[in-house]
Amino acid sequence: MTPDPRALPADELARLANGVLWPGFLGTELPEWLAAELRDGLAGVVYFAQNLSPRLDALSAAIHEANPRALIGVDEEGGSVTRLEARTGSTVPGAAQLGALDDPAATRETGAELARRVRAAGADVLIGPVADVNTDPRNPVIGVRSFGAQTDLVSRHAAAEIEGLQGAGVAACVKHFPGHGDTALDSHHDLPRITGDPEEFDRVHVAPFRAAIAAGARSVMTAHIVVPAWGEAPATLNPRVLGMLRAEGFDGVIVTDALDMAAIRESVGIGGGAVRALAAGADLLCIGNPTNPGDAAAADQDQRDFRAAKHAIVQALADGTLSLERVTEAAARVARLADELAAERARTPVAAPVDLSDVVRRSLTVRGALGTPATGLVALDARRRATLAVDSAAPYVVDALTGGGWSRRIDAERAGDAEIADAVAGARSAAAERGARVAVLVDRIDTDDAQRGFVDAVAAADPDAVVVNVGLPGPDLALPVLDVRASSRIGAELAREALVGDAR
Repeated sequence: MTPDPRALPADELARLANGVLWPGFLGTELPEWLAAELRDGLAGVVYFAQNLSPRLDALSAAIHEANPRALIGVDEEGGSVTRLEARTGSTVPGAAQLGALDDPAATRETGAELARRVRAAGADVLIGPVADVNTDPRNPVIGVRSFGAQTDLVSRHAAAEIEGLQGAGVAACVKHFPGHGDTALDSHHDLPRITGDPEEFDRVHVAPFRAAIAAGARSVMTAHIVVPAWGEAPATLNPRVLGMLRAEGFDGVIVTDALDMAAIRESVGIGGGAVRALAAGADLLCIGNPTNPGDAAAADQDQRDFRAAKHAIVQALADGTLSLERVTEAAARVARLADELAAERARTPVAAPVDLSDVVRRSLTVRGALGTPATGLVALDARRRATLAVDSAAPYVVDALTGGGWSRRIDAERAGDAEIADAVAGARSAAAERGARVAVLVDRIDTDDAQRGFVDAVAAADPDAVVVNVGLPGPDLALPVLDVRASSRIGAELAREALVGDAR
């Protein structure tokens, strides 16, 4: 018989709630509040860029000392999304590069190298791969994070990366179920709705998650999207949608996408989202990155967000709104994953580092004639502004492309004709002084009229310029285009190699 939660001591309910919570936190050392929660059974933590330091392994050791079962997760997709190399840029292929190459062995090798890096940092779960099929070119949050726009392509590469990750002792957390690829909204800021044929959505977007489950994925992350045919609640809070995973035979850990994203925070709140997600069938609640509010973030934002979720769960358990059996089941799945990972790691040696530069090099494609190698590059950087998911304007990309040389940032959407003309004239002057070539750095020429118009303006003034595209390929332009498909350091270095002849 399941005990009546109203008869349980408050500290037991608090410990049970801790077993399903996965917060982010501020700082590069373990704060005392978090250490205390870990000692009281907290499921683990998620690392973000603000947690990085040369002593990350020591931080991980302190977390595991406070709770040996703690699961440390990290968003380390490679390509445009990195946490472990947030300051210098990723040196691992991204999903769009791997999909363009379409060599599952290279994807499997990439997964194994990502796992090696995650283990070296002392972490346990890689929040990836992305199994979203990027069918809407306007998608502001997936794009190059996806292996591509074809279901079969995404399915085989998601499976290959999972095999590489988990064969090297790290749990994969495939995302974002049931598929975030057919949206034109970013769920960090809004709640996307997918109103098409649900059977087609299942066939196109859910299928890669079936492949991931078949490949043995240990955990699956939900999406904050609404599919009205399956109910008006976001997938994260929707028992019908999460039940689809169990119906497919998945008995691993269902992880929510971050509860601090606007799709949840601005609708039912972090606390309400935590309770409803558990009731819907989620097992582990990712609370999110406490730096996301930017200047509006409180000094103790990490504690506020964590306590909002924990308090709501404890209260819902105490008043019977949330089933004790359901939360106990969720916590048991999380603990089982931690125990299984520990056992597997004991028998899985850490592999030697692998240089994946050639994988990235083989993924680069050229449209038009690049001409003879230049003696150097100057850059007009017309990439979009950064988002919460992707630092698309990261400075390491332009630094690597120019070898630390001249560059100018320009907002192609907002700049007027005079500003554009001044930028192009400045780049041409800098190139002439250095005997260099003008490179136009873009990331949305597939859908952004402003970026394409900017390229046209550069071409009219300097037909010898070249376009370096770190986004998805688009239509042919008035200038030759080198498609890199990732806003990463290694991608920029190899673009420089292709245009100048020296990568470093």
